[in-house]
Amino acid sequence: MKSPLLSLPGAVPAEGVDEGVAAHYGDLFREQRALADGTGFVDLSHRGVVTVTGDDRLSWLHLLLTQHVSDLPAGQATEALILSANGHIEHALYLVDDGTTVWAHVEPGTQEALIAYLESMKFFYRVEVADRTADTAVVHLPAGSIAQAPDSAAVRETPYGRDLFLPREELEAFADRAGPAAGILAHEALRVEQHRPRLGFETDHRTIPHELGWIGTAVHLQKGCYRGQETVARVHNLGKPPRRLVFLHLDGSEVHLPPNGAEIRLADDGPDGRKIGFVTTSARHHELGPVALALIKRNVPVDARLMAEDTAAAQEPVVEP
Repeated sequence: MKSPLLSLPGAVPAEGVDEGVAAHYGDLFREQRALADGTGFVDLSHRGVVTVTGDDRLSWLHLLLTQHVSDLPAGQATEALILSANGHIEHALYLVDDGTTVWAHVEPGTQEALIAYLESMKFFYRVEVADRTADTAVVHLPAGSIAQAPDSAAVRETPYGRDLFLPREELEAFADRAGPAAGILAHEALRVEQHRPRLGFETDHRTIPHELGWIGTAVHLQKGCYRGQETVARVHNLGKPPRRLVFLHLDGSEVHLPPNGAEIRLADDGPDGRKIGFVTTSARHHELGPVALALIKRNVPVDARLMAEDTAAAQEPVVEP
């Protein structure tokens, strides 16, 4: 889904998962500072949009999601996961109920698999699931923004800003009113600073919610049964996750950022040391310089000096050992 906002002056297309929107509009740090100051917006119109309607929508989703949503008040934002039977993360949903419809945005390209799973679980519940990606664009307004949300948009308000589910035909007109536009790289740099995990970046095929700090924000520990709950309860009550998310301050003298998947080793072990983790997301931050999120073995000392490929890194725990 290619955004019409790629025609804005200075727009440079993003690549990979975020293809279809702008990576930046010519000045990465200016765009970051604008978002941090509560101005501008981010075009996230490449993300998948799924809706659930029907009288049973909340009670039905409550059975499938890790989050407590059976009594979710209209207009209250939340996030939730769908796990495998073994407790591994398969989907992440960022949702809000507007009183008649649950709106959720998900990672680009994941909506079809999500809908297939939801459809397989409908049984006799009074619900309808729809892919609204083709007619709905997600737009992010940063915290502190005074931009007016159109009456036609469903609004998901969080501590980090507002996500608007906007009719796609209104995207260009909204951009004219809400500018300046900021690219996905600015949005990602602030996400890294805020230690917020993202499906497909901070996760791999065996990630469980405890490793990323998703317990509490996306996983409710006192709700009823859902697929993968046994793993969640067992790790929470009896043990520790095998890995933990950390925030890395990277050596600013290096020209290149370590990419997603870059191996992490203990600095004292040298370049031939054993792998203890990997970089999940790296970014250049307008104040902090080069930073990253990474997933490392839980028993790595919190004061250990690390190397992300050839780049020295100091860690800050996100998930406690």
